[in-house]
Amino acid sequence: MAMLEIKNLSAGYSDLTVLKNINLKLEKGTISVLMGPNGAGKSTVFKSIYGNTKIIGGEIFFKDKKVDTSSPHELLKMGVALMPQGRVNFGVLTVKENLLMGARLVRNNKPEFESRLSRVYNQFPALKTKENELAFSLSGGQQQMLAIARALMSSPELLLLDEPSLGLSPKLVKEIFFHIKNIRDVLGTTILVIEHNLKSLMSVADYGFVLVQGEVILHDKCAVLKDAKIMKEIFVGKFD
Repeated sequence: MAMLEIKNLSAGYSDLTVLKNINLKLEKGTISVLMGPNGAGKSTVFKSIYGNTKIIGGEIFFKDKKVDTSSPHELLKMGVALMPQGRVNFGVLTVKENLLMGARLVRNNKPEFESRLSRVYNQFPALKTKENELAFSLSGGQQQMLAIARALMSSPELLLLDEPSLGLSPKLVKEIFFHIKNIRDVLGTTILVIEHNLKSLMSVADYGFVLVQGEVILHDKCAVLKDAKIMKEIFVGKFD
C-alpha cells in the first residue's frame, strides 16, 4: 500500500492550470524530493494535496483513501502534516507554546501531549533548552527546527516539507537534512520535500520527482537521478 498516490492530477487556480496530468507515488517510510525550476508547480502539488487549489482532473489517495476533496483539518486528523515555506512560527509565543499549537488535536490530553513533546525534543534537543524562550528570538536554524517540530506534534504518517533549507547557511542546511533523515529513521515518517538545495538532500532522499512546467518528466531513485544527463540540462551545475 502506498502512503500517497497522485493519479493524473491536473490542478491550478481559477482559470490557470498549473499541474498537467501528474502521477506520483510515495512508499511508506521513504524520503522523496520534489524538484524542478522556479515556476514548475512544486508548491501547487502540496497545495493540491492539502485542498488549497482547484482540482480539474485526477485523484489523490492517502493510504488508499481518496482525499482530494478532504479539508486540511480532515487531512491532519488522518495523519498528513504540512510545513509551509518560510519558517512560519508564532513569534510572540514560546517554543513550547508553539509546539502546543501543533498538537491541537490532543491539547486536552495532557499525557499524550507530553509524550509527543518528549519525542519531538528527542529529535530536536536544542528546542528543549529553549522551550521557554519566545520564538522570534531563535536563530534561523532553530526557527526552522521549530517549524518542523510543530508539524511533528500531530504525529503524522506523512510529512510535507516546503523548502526546509530556505535562507540557511550550508552548515545549517546539512543539519536540517540530518534531522529530516532522523525523523524517517526513528519515527518511520514518510516524507516529501520540496527543495532547491539538492546537492546535500539527494544523498539523504530515496526517490526524486522532477517537475517541469507542471509535468513530472522524470522520476527514479536519487542515486540514479544524480547521474542522469537531463538533470544537468534542467539545473545549473551538477551534483557531486
